[in-house]
Amino acid sequence: MLTEQAYLHGKPESSGSLRSQITDFKVFEQLPFLPCGEGEHLFVHIRKTGANTLFVARELAKYFEVKEQLVSYAGLKDRFAVTEQWFGVHVPGKQEYNLADLNIEGVEVLSYKRHNKKLRTGALTGNRFDIILRDVTAIKALTERWQKIVEHGVPNYFGEQRFGIGGGNIERALALFSGQKVKDKKKRGMYLSAARSHIFNAVINERIKQQCFDKVAVGDVLMLAGTQSVFHLDEIDSLIKQRFIDKDIDITAPMWGAGELMTSNEPLLLEQKIAEEHDAFCQGLPRFGLKQERRRIRLTISDTNIELLPDQTESNTVKVSFFLPAGSYATTILRELLTYRDMTTRIDKRQTSASLAPIAPVTSNG
Repeated sequence: MLTEQAYLHGKPESSGSLRSQITDFKVFEQLPFLPCGEGEHLFVHIRKTGANTLFVARELAKYFEVKEQLVSYAGLKDRFAVTEQWFGVHVPGKQEYNLADLNIEGVEVLSYKRHNKKLRTGALTGNRFDIILRDVTAIKALTERWQKIVEHGVPNYFGEQRFGIGGGNIERALALFSGQKVKDKKKRGMYLSAARSHIFNAVINERIKQQCFDKVAVGDVLMLAGTQSVFHLDEIDSLIKQRFIDKDIDITAPMWGAGELMTSNEPLLLEQKIAEEHDAFCQGLPRFGLKQERRRIRLTISDTNIELLPDQTESNTVKVSFFLPAGSYATTILRELLTYRDMTTRIDKRQTSASLAPIAPVTSNG
């Protein structure tokens, strides 16, 4: 059911293993601010190993003796990883806390401080990743491909996590559009997100197939770097071309919902073609209150590094580091870099503390 995803730089020559050890995948959340030191919300910065975000949130609610909805976080993080992220707990008053006795399996408190505003979903600049790949083949090809990714970016596909095991969330979305009731709001949001993401990925795939992924055209809708602001491209001049090369602007594709597509000319025809092929999704999504939005189709990375690590075995071990903006997937970068085997299922379950977290519900940025 899932659309085949074309590679921007051709199929990778290299292969390797991802998450052979839980410490091979590290995530460092970056907020656009730091807690100010006063207010009704206690911000807790933690390092978690093998524990998912929702599990930690529930345990914090128990510790502070508050309802679960009073514990917030900026984003869900991988369970099979070492991740550093912030949690916010609504605790009005001026009580001083000493979290030395906070005991949650797989969790280490790094710092905590009060703040005057709630920590809201999506309120992060992005995440920095340190990822170790093992048993890597064709090292020279991998490093050359890495340079292409750093220079040109990759297709901003929604990652496989979005669609559930075997793409099951897509089937559930179709059942939802056919009239099946889903009372759980989070699950319903998860299925709607999957349907929207499915259409978006299909548009990217088609643009790559038509060799217009990285070519601006009259009729495209472009997004300004660092913002969600978009504008319709009425004409192409040397300035527009240079701004695209400089990554100051990006081509966008639709996050489907009610309303008219913003594109025109050839880009509109391409998006209409995809809409016709996914009619059930395009008819169903508007009925759930979703509106047409746009998302950039190119994902670029910054703060990058790649190094070959010394290894006691004969296998090749490579570490890649990079920063991604909020709402994007590290696996999208890795997919373009190499054909990887996710070794998650081989991780000792005693290292983990909770079941896998569901995908985040639909938000304004998809």
